[in-house]
Amino acid sequence: MLGEIVRVVAALAVTLGLIGLAVVAYRRYGPETLSRLQSSRADRRLKVIETLVLDPARRLVLVRFDAEERLILLGEGQVIPAASTPAETAR
Repeated sequence: MLGEIVRVVAALAVTLGLIGLAVVAYRRYGPETLSRLQSSRADRRLKVIETLVLDPARRLVLVRFDAEERLILLGEGQVIPAASTPAETAR
């Protein structure tokens, strides 16, 4: 009985130690890795500018690609283009 409790406590200590080690590694190396990934995303042609949740089943999404912005209604298994405008006049 006592040996089993010691084994459980040791397993818990190892698990918590691994979680702590992962947190320390993320704090040390995570921000640099995330900034590198975000800088490579800046030159993409497609960007989600804004989203608006209308209800649990539907949302509006404003998407910019190249020099055009499109407003898209998503929901209920459908994608409905709502509006399209050049990106220069949209701002």
